[in-house]
Amino acid sequence: MINLKNKNIIVTGASGGIGNSIVEKLCKVDANILATGTKIEKLNSLKSQFDKIKILQFDISKHDKIEGFINEATDLLGGSLDCIVNNAGITKDNLTIRMSMEEWSKVIDINLTSTFLMSKFAIKKMLKNKSGKIINITSVVGHTGNVGQANYTASKAGIVAMSKSLAIEYAKKNININCISPGFISTAMTDKIDEKFKESIIEKIPASRLGKPEDIANAVVFLASPISDYITGETLHVNGGMYLG
Repeated sequence: MINLKNKNIIVTGASGGIGNSIVEKLCKVDANILATGTKIEKLNSLKSQFDKIKILQFDISKHDKIEGFINEATDLLGGSLDCIVNNAGITKDNLTIRMSMEEWSKVIDINLTSTFLMSKFAIKKMLKNKSGKIINITSVVGHTGNVGQANYTASKAGIVAMSKSLAIEYAKKNININCISPGFISTAMTDKIDEKFKESIIEKIPASRLGKPEDIANAVVFLASPISDYITGETLHVNGGMYLG
């Protein structure tokens, strides 16, 4: 049984379907969690479910405030940081010839640049501990591509390459940087997909079903724990066999 007692962990995008499940699983293994997102009402709802967690509203698109956020979050957790789960992200889908620069830039800025900065300032904290874990949530489409998502797929593929570079830089400092690449997961977002289109997606998945948010959360717990200490720079694919990296 994995136990993360006394481990201080930040989870971004905590109030979405996958984020909520990550928080729940980390609570079950006794981690100290700071959950963050942009919507305070959703964070308060999360706090009512898991009363031991700490919450802090923050918009990761505010690049000039990320260092201050990491400092404040670390202080709320007791002064040290063991792990950060970079789960927050957005989509702004459009066919390439119709995609505006705003649609391109916003997705790259939030998904890739913000993840870089969150990782950068988290690493500074972890260097003081002489250890740490960074877990970046990417996407299967960052490996396969997807129609109407040139911006999103580029941002997720960029996270993978960036994470490999960070992993090489900080392996000697006992800081592990890895990615989790979800396939199609059953969330409020996928619930809105047309049933026929959803069926066409499931046909491409060898497991013949959508994943569950807890499938991603289980992978987070594994990578956050000491049993993954010799794994760094890797991408854990959680997609029911849809893509074999």
